[in-house]
Amino acid sequence: MAVDELQAIIQRCQILEEADFKGEDFNLFQVAGQKCLEDGYAAQLLEVIQNEKNKVIVKNMGWNLISPLVRCIFTYKQQDDKREHCLKILDQLAQLCNPKELLLGLLEQIEQTSGEQVCQTVLLLLQPLQTVLLKLQHKKAYSVGLSLAVIMNQLTPLPVPYTKEQIQEDKLGLCQCCHAVVHFAKPFVNEVVKNMEKSSEYNDVELKEELLKFCMKSLEYPLLTAQLEQLEGIEEHPFRRFATEIIDILWDIRELVPLVFLHRKGKSPDWENQEFVDIERKNSADSLACLSYLVFVQHFGIDHFPVIFGPSYLLQCNMTHIEVLLKRTEESVLSKGLDLFESCLLRMEDDSLLHQYLEFRDFINVPQDLVKVMTLCPMEHLRKKSLSILQLFIDKFDAEGKYTLFRCLLKTSNHAGVEGYIIKNIKDQIHLSLTKVCDSIWFTGHHLISLLDLVLLLPEGAETDLLQNSDRIMASLNLLRYLVIKDCESDNRTGVWAALAKIEQNFLKPLHVGLNMSKAHYEAEIKNTKENRREAHSSNTVCSVTVSGEKMPAMTTEMQLQVLHSALFTFDLIESVLARVEELIEVKIKAGMDDN
Repeated sequence: MAVDELQAIIQRCQILEEADFKGEDFNLFQVAGQKCLEDGYAAQLLEVIQNEKNKVIVKNMGWNLISPLVRCIFTYKQQDDKREHCLKILDQLAQLCNPKELLLGLLEQIEQTSGEQVCQTVLLLLQPLQTVLLKLQHKKAYSVGLSLAVIMNQLTPLPVPYTKEQIQEDKLGLCQCCHAVVHFAKPFVNEVVKNMEKSSEYNDVELKEELLKFCMKSLEYPLLTAQLEQLEGIEEHPFRRFATEIIDILWDIRELVPLVFLHRKGKSPDWENQEFVDIERKNSADSLACLSYLVFVQHFGIDHFPVIFGPSYLLQCNMTHIEVLLKRTEESVLSKGLDLFESCLLRMEDDSLLHQYLEFRDFINVPQDLVKVMTLCPMEHLRKKSLSILQLFIDKFDAEGKYTLFRCLLKTSNHAGVEGYIIKNIKDQIHLSLTKVCDSIWFTGHHLISLLDLVLLLPEGAETDLLQNSDRIMASLNLLRYLVIKDCESDNRTGVWAALAKIEQNFLKPLHVGLNMSKAHYEAEIKNTKENRREAHSSNTVCSVTVSGEKMPAMTTEMQLQVLHSALFTFDLIESVLARVEELIEVKIKAGMDDN
């Protein structure tokens, strides 16, 4: 019945001229063709389409069959003859239909899919889509760009497989799809290459720009979030292969080096909405950061670069990218930022990075971002790695650079643990200055005293939360103890003896007062807690405690007492080091007076 209806429509249209086809004819052809497919008459429909007499009809009306055809292909099993007939129909339509109309039909079909069918649909339609695009004479570059954009926009919402098991399973087919899309783009890359080889002044840049946009989009997704390390048991890592293919395209169209070193982004759309401009800028920054990671960490395409760039210049080129990556919170992206930073630093000799580099905004922002990773990142291995990279960054600077960086981090970190770590580094630099034949002017004398003004003080005087700032306070006391021991009052190379009165006023005296207040407060808390426990007649009573203005999680009375005693122990430790420092100062002053 369905075949008879189709034959009747075909016979009616065969006697008409192409210009005389009406909207009604298109609708009747689509309905009859769809019915043939749904009723299992794909073989008969294929015969109709292959009939030379129907060539004009198929050219004008065939594209309407794309949607029902794709549905039927997914309905039939892999080895079903009907499925094979449908695939042959699809191939015939790609050869015979009006390219412009079929292009829109194919893209519309890709846009309408979602979820698990996205990759299946893309893989199915890539070959006919490529065939259609290669036949286009006008607006080919625009059509290629539109096709790649539609495909990538459909793939982008899909989760990127990350673990070895997920990559091997490739549940949604994304890994397979990435490779297929590159194969789809290859003829157009070859066309650009061929045209560039013909003329050194290649003027037809539109197709090249569309391919560049595709590469930039691929760098942002899936490569930015993909796991790109070699995985045992996976012979050919799909995302590493995809990364290699994208790098090869960039090299072929002569955009790899400009992107890496000149940060060329291609032609951007002229958005009127500022929000769209910001999104475009962010996406471009993500793509360039990923490209630098691929080149300098994974060494994709590294052979294409001349070995003429110094390590300091490479670090400078990459600091913008490192900053972009460190501001992200995803483990896969954050780890790429840390790896890129580490890779750049390991190329450099210690003490070789000039302090003038700190005049660049990125050289100040990146260590601050690194501190945020150290203190806020929930993943311990990334926190530890960021700490080791911060030390690496410090080690690469010259003395003045270290000095400037220390000042900056002390003012901006807002974290007692980080401040304590920086103070320990200051102590190490002072030690090097005092033990070298030629001491550094930056960690002795008036420069050091200026730095100590930031170190040897309590942020809020006697009312400073000593428990919260204990790491910083202990590091400061240890530094002061070291200075008193190593630097005699008569030599005063560090200048600490001349500044002793100020240190006592701003640091030692307020610390004494603060310790007395804190110990009294916590001893009173312990007494109250014990009394409350006796009243409750049970040590398992759940209660709450507030420390540093923050309410702690519910805990038993015994747990609460343990916390309070731990705080007292910290205060005793600070007090003992403070007493030792004051004792050393007194001994040194007395010894100096005896010598005089």
